[in-house]
Amino acid sequence: MKNYIVILLTLINSLALAQSTRKYSNEFMNIGVDAAALGMSNAVVSHTTDVNSGYWNPAGLVHLEDNQLALMHSSYFANIANYNYIAYGMPLDNRSAVGISLIRFGVDDILDTTQLIDDEGNINYDRINTFSTADYGLTFSYARKLPLDGLNFGINAKVIRRIIGDFASSWGFGLDAGIQLENKSGWKFGIMARDITTTYNTWSVDEEKFEQISGAVEGQNQELPETTEITIPKLEIGMSKKWIFNYDYSLLAATNLNVRFEENNDIFSTSFASINPALGFEFGYTDLVFLRGGVGNFQNEIQIDNSENLTFQPNFGVGFKYKGIQIDYAFTDIGDQSAALYSNVFSLKIDFSIFR
Repeated sequence: MKNYIVILLTLINSLALAQSTRKYSNEFMNIGVDAAALGMSNAVVSHTTDVNSGYWNPAGLVHLEDNQLALMHSSYFANIANYNYIAYGMPLDNRSAVGISLIRFGVDDILDTTQLIDDEGNINYDRINTFSTADYGLTFSYARKLPLDGLNFGINAKVIRRIIGDFASSWGFGLDAGIQLENKSGWKFGIMARDITTTYNTWSVDEEKFEQISGAVEGQNQELPETTEITIPKLEIGMSKKWIFNYDYSLLAATNLNVRFEENNDIFSTSFASINPALGFEFGYTDLVFLRGGVGNFQNEIQIDNSENLTFQPNFGVGFKYKGIQIDYAFTDIGDQSAALYSNVFSLKIDFSIFR
């Protein structure tokens, strides 16, 4: 039972810690969507052109020729946490498009044992309750082609909702902006600026619930946490190119530079910014079957003896596309090269042209 108390207190402490450091708020919005993109280690900012562009780079939505629907499910931390995503996009005319998406990342049915022992010291299992902690991200996207041929831009307006049982909840708002450029030789370039307004969350804490747990562990949770949380901006810069061989075979190569304006364990890190590269490949056959691979999340991890060890996260994926239906699968962290647990990711994309 002590383990469940620790889980509850950890959730509350993480809330307070995130608000004091203001570095890692809304991290669930950085996990990524679409198994096809995850199989390429998220190196898709420059060439994303479907409904999932609302997440990766809204400028890519202008390539939609018909309405599209996307769904994704994945489990993390040995199936403790579930990540679900749904998105819908549609062209407005031959120069603009819109999209909407919803992400939910949550842990459900957590045992709350803080009231297990009553005031007289008796254990009463009927006093055990369950609660959920969940993060929601709702995104509205708009994209438009610019007068310069091959240049497109897009913007996102995000609403963030975070809930920790009936103990605390928050609302947050922010903006993203992205551009894509394709030159005559087929090279594609993209820039995605996330949280350009320093997305913020405002928390509301139930003081009555807080009083019930404030003394559960001596020296912890004695004061209410701060109620404002800020997400610092991030920048993703991408480049890609696709080659066609013998009409039936294709090879797409892409790279990303993910920039955070903070010092951390990324492979390139300074007091001003940290840069983490990602590489991705996709081999296709007759636009029907796809094999994908990528590597990213390069980290300098400190070992017990204070030495540094470079870790990375490889990814692998396959996809099948028939007419307007595409099914993709990604397997992350193969080979245990990083500390993250592997995940199986499935996604579905439907182009409404199959109904026309």
